[in-house]
This record gives sequence, C-alpha cells and structure tokens, in this order.
Amino acid sequence: MRYIRNLMLLAAIAAAGVALKDAAAQRSAIGEVRVEGTQRIEVETVRSYSKLRAGDSPTDRDLDEALKSLFATGLFSDVSIRREGADVVVRVVENPIINRLAFEGNKRITDEILTDEVKLRPRVVFTRARVQADAQRIMEIYRRSGRFAVIVEPKVVRLPQNRVDLIFEIEEGDLTTIRKISFIGNERFSDGDLREVIQTTESAWYRFLTSNDTYDPDRLAFDRELLRRHYLANGYADFRVVSSAAELTPDNKEFFVTFTVNEGPRYKFGEIGLETEFKDLDADQLRSELTVAEGDWYDADKLEKSIGNLTDAVGVLGYAFVEIVPNVNRDREARAIAVTFAVEEGPRVFVERVRITGNVRTTDEVIRREMLLVEGDAFNTSKLRRSLRRIRNLGFFEDVNIENEPGSAEDRTIISVAVKEQATGEISFGAGYSTASGVLGEIGVRERNLLGTAQDLRLNLRFGTKEREGELSYTEPYFMDRELSAGIDIFSTQRDLQDESSYDREATGFALRMGYRITEPLSQTWKYVLREDEVTDIRADASLAIQEERGAFVTSALSQTLLYDLRDNRFNPTEGYFLQMDNAVAGIGGDSRYLRNRWDSAFYLPVAENWIVNLDAGAGYVFELGEDIRIVDRFFLGGGSLRGFEPAGVGPRDRATDDALGGEWFYRLSAGLSLPLGLPNEFGVKGRVFTDAGSVGGNDKAGDTDDGSLRSSIGVGLSWLSPIGPVNIDISRVVRKEEYDQTQSFRFSFGTRF
Repeated sequence: MRYIRNLMLLAAIAAAGVALKDAAAQRSAIGEVRVEGTQRIEVETVRSYSKLRAGDSPTDRDLDEALKSLFATGLFSDVSIRREGADVVVRVVENPIINRLAFEGNKRITDEILTDEVKLRPRVVFTRARVQADAQRIMEIYRRSGRFAVIVEPKVVRLPQNRVDLIFEIEEGDLTTIRKISFIGNERFSDGDLREVIQTTESAWYRFLTSNDTYDPDRLAFDRELLRRHYLANGYADFRVVSSAAELTPDNKEFFVTFTVNEGPRYKFGEIGLETEFKDLDADQLRSELTVAEGDWYDADKLEKSIGNLTDAVGVLGYAFVEIVPNVNRDREARAIAVTFAVEEGPRVFVERVRITGNVRTTDEVIRREMLLVEGDAFNTSKLRRSLRRIRNLGFFEDVNIENEPGSAEDRTIISVAVKEQATGEISFGAGYSTASGVLGEIGVRERNLLGTAQDLRLNLRFGTKEREGELSYTEPYFMDRELSAGIDIFSTQRDLQDESSYDREATGFALRMGYRITEPLSQTWKYVLREDEVTDIRADASLAIQEERGAFVTSALSQTLLYDLRDNRFNPTEGYFLQMDNAVAGIGGDSRYLRNRWDSAFYLPVAENWIVNLDAGAGYVFELGEDIRIVDRFFLGGGSLRGFEPAGVGPRDRATDDALGGEWFYRLSAGLSLPLGLPNEFGVKGRVFTDAGSVGGNDKAGDTDDGSLRSSIGVGLSWLSPIGPVNIDISRVVRKEEYDQTQSFRFSFGTRF
C-alpha cells in the first residue's frame, strides 16, 4: 500500500512539472509574430493592431485583448491567435471591400439623398453590422416621409479579389396615413374644434395636395405645442397634454392618433398692476400699451403682447436697460390670475460685436444696415426684436435667428445673427380670368437680391383679351448708403376700353422713384413720371367728348405718397389700419396741366376667431391748371371699386352712346365682414357680406348725368384659396342707382402663378 502511495505522489509531481513547464512556455518571450491570411492589409498593420511584439512575454489575458482589438477594427470577419513553440501565429480572414453601392426600387426618394444618409461607400470595408445599420437608416428616412410600410433588403454580390457589390432593394410601400384623430379629456372644445387647431389631419380624398394627413412624429410634437397655445389663449392656464399616442394598424398602412389632455379650470384676469422702479417714469403713461384688462378671460398671447408693447414703449422713451417682469398671482378658488407688470432696470450691457453667419450670397452690409444695434450701443431688447423683424422682412432668408452671447466682460454682449439663405430669383408664369379684364396671362422674371446687394430687378409681361403690359423695374433699397430707396420703371401698356368708353389707350414712358421711412409705420415716396398717352381706335359712333380726345399727348408729373401703415399683414390683413395720401402735379413740361389728390384708408378689426370686420374709404379730386382734364386722368368707379356696378359703370356718361366719361372727383365707402363657413380651415374657403357706396362727378360735358348722387349696393361673396390660385365670387344687389348706370350683379375672378 505504501508503495502505491509513493507512485501516485511521484505521478502528481511529474504532472505539476509538465504544467509548470507549459505555463512557463506561454509566458516565455515571443520569438516572432507571424501573420497569415492577409490580402490587402499590410502585415505590420495587423501586428500594430494586435499590440504583440517579438520579445514580449504575453499572458492569456494579453492574447485575449489582442484578439478583441483585431475584431474591433472591423477589417476582419474572423481572427484566431495560437502559439507554435516560441512564435505567435495570427490568422485573419479579411472583410471584403465594397466595389459598388446601389439602390433599387426607390421612386419617392432619390439616390442622391439616400447616398448622403448612409455611411457605407465604395472602397469602404464591408461588415454586416454596418449594412444593417444603413438599412435601418434608410427605413427611418422613409418613415419620416410617412411610409412606415417600407421594406429594405440588402443584397450582396461577391466579386473576385475579395470585393462585393452592395445593393439595397427597397419596397417603398404606400404612405402611412392618419385614419382617425381622437381626444380624451376635452370638455370645453369638441374633437372637431381641436382638429382645427393642430396641423396633423385625418386622411381624406380631397387632401391630395397636402402631406399633413401622413404620420410624422415631429409634427405630432408640434401639435402638442399648438394645443397648449390654444388653451392658454382661452383661459386654461393649468392645461397640459398628458400624452399623445400613435397606434399603427396591423397592415402598417394607417395610424390612430389619440391626444389625452387635462383642461383644468378656466381663469379670468384679476387685478392688473403696473409698477416701475424708475423715478422719472410714470407708470400710468404706459397703461395704454397693455392689451389685458381685469375681468377678461386669461390669454397668454395677450400677456406676451403686453410685455412686448411695454418693452418697446420704454425703449422709445430712452431707457436702454430695462426688463419687464410679469408677477403672477393665481387664485385657484376665485379662478382669477392677477398680474403686476414690473418695469425693472436690467443689467447695464453694451454691444461688443455683431457677428453674422450663414450668408453665402448676401453681403454682410445688407444684414448690418437692418440692425438697429451696432458695436458700442447699449443693449436693448426692443431694438433687437425690431432688428429681427426687419431682417426677416427682407425676404432673402428661409430662417433668421438672433441671440446674444456673453462677451469678453460682464457688461459686454455679442449679438449673433444666424441666417439661412433661400432662393431670391423668380421665374413666374400666371394665368387668370375675371369678368372685368377677361382672360389674362403673365410672365415674370425677377431677382430680389441682385449680386447679394438687395437690389431688385424685375421684368414683367402681362397680356390678355383686354390689356397688354410690359414693365422693367430696378430698385436700389439703400441709395447712397442711406435708408433711401431709389428706382426706375420703364413701361408700355395697351388697354381695350371699348366696352366702357369706345376707345383704346396706349401709354409708354418711365418713372423715377425715391422713398424713405419717416418712422416705423410712416413712409413717403416721391415719383417723377414722363408718359406719352395715345387715345386710339375710337369707334365712329363714340361720344363727341371722346372723339375730341383722339391723338397723343405727353404728361410730365411729380407726385408724392404718404403712407401710415399699422396692418398686421399687407396682403391678407386681419387687424390694424392704414392711411394713404397721394398728390400729383402735372405741367412740368408736357401737354397735361392738373393737380390730382387722392386719399385712401382701411380699418380691420377681429371680432371673433376668423371673423374680421373691415371698413374702407377713399376720395379724390383733380383740379385743372389751365387745361381741360383729359379722360385718362379722370376718376371712374365700378367693378372692384364699387361692387354691383360694371367697371366705369357709375357716374358721368354720354346718354346717347352710353360711353363713360369719368369725373373730376369721387368718393367711396365700403363695410364688410369676413367670416368662416364651417368648413375646415385647410380648405381656405371664407365667406363675406358687404355694402358699398360711392359716387363720381365733375364733368361739364356729361350734361344731366353729372348729378353726383349716391349709389350703393349690398352683397355676399366667397373667396377660395384653391390649388389653381385664389378664386373670388361676388353676388351683388344694387340699392341706389341712376337709370343710366350700368350694373353687374355677378363678379368672378381667379388667377394663379407657378
């Protein structure tokens, strides 16, 4: 037994010796690092990635780290490391190189866009992980465009020399639309009301020109903000969107969108206070700037507008360092929110530098001259806001952002202006029809930012059944580096006035313009016009008063226009007003002698959401200066200026021929109400009711038709922002007229530019 135990002990000692010998061999110095299997990659590159060197004594952990390091390069599909005596053998299988990258089946998104988005490129190492990542990236692009049913299948074609062609086969699928939008928790506003607030819409056949009925998570996030603004503007200060969920149908073709909201109670404004820490600033003189009043329903938009108005007003009074702080006290039991506007002295900060970025074509000077703050000025929030508005109004930029950043010292700030340019060149074609002018066509070429200097060059050609017009116009907005616009217009027009007055008119000439802004809303424009008019194609049975006008004559006139404009939008106003006065004197040479004056104004008032009251008025008088007033310089009413009557259908005329002769004075009044018709806002359809009144007179050749009596009409109308352009329809009924007036109960017009 003892003999057996001794043999077992000797065997264990021998085994331990062998193990120690093997371990010592593993930790012994490397004789050589041999690399096998490389094709394109240099042997030294593999050795450098492995971090194994001849003479090193690696442990098992070192070899494992070397293996991981080689795999991490992405250059190899397989790697193995083994010891052969004193040497270490690294065996690699290289990943192939992409020879060609292609996309198949993509119709909605171009190859160029997909190529920019994916990471793989020709001559880049192919790995399956990278391919799958790019496939997911392509799917995400399609999902952002509303196609959640997209399928992306990568195909690999193996080529000689360890190369592959990579082809992404794409099945785009249909647009993933919104089947239903629901709201949970809304009591004050119905689902239909809230659908009008958000931008996302339910899918319908008539929404073929919009993409708002496709699912977009970014748009859904914006909808949450639109809902919040809507409720805060209607008194619900505690409102919040609890969740917005989009559930995809099993066939991946449609979404059900559900907004869960918590409206909370509705608040009114409590006591409205105004305090100032400036001793020489009377708070009462600022109360007129407030747009909120005690007892009104709480409105966050009006609150923000009041802060902006106060900031502007205090800035105009010369207080550069000011901050308006609304101190809010919410009484939940009384459901009232008291607000005290505190006019406080802000930090004394000066502008250290104005930095402009993002402008490629537009010169810095064009942007700088719209800035109301320059280096060294006291920083003023009001001026900064107005500067932002002025730069945006240039129309040269898709996006404008202005931020102030810390300067080199605590009392210094850097104003950073970041712009994103947009195309300013335009080539337009237009078509339209109206009962007044017939069929119309238009071709225009315009560059609003010529050579990046904000100069405006425009060529416009207009032709139709009753008029032809050509105009070349050039405008320099900052003439002689001053806030002074200057320009020249060269024009030629031909108008068919046979229906109104039995003649045609041709006019050719040019105009020189110069304008400037007196205050923010007040501007003045001066113009000199040299024009040759010719009355042609007079019918044989035309009025004798028109027969006497036959021939050509020259008009040399100087005019000025004074405009005070506080409309929120010049093209589609919903609030505000404007006053305009035009005066012109002719007789600086030429054949015509007159003094012509005209006044126009309009007032717009929103009385409810999308309900706009408008009041328009105009008047004019032309005085002769030693010469009779010619027919082309007289006033005419009718058509768009006095609905219910034909163009030039009101006022002095020849009873025998029915030719309109025009008058030396006119006045007109109009009142209207624009209102929604209960259709979704996206249709762009609005109704209107109106009443027009006015008269024309002052023509000693018109006999008993020059009575100057009041004419009036009432009517209803419809406007539609259709896919082919704006469509306008008016149906009128004349209330007061003279027997010789020419009426028109139906007016229709449409037009578009593309």
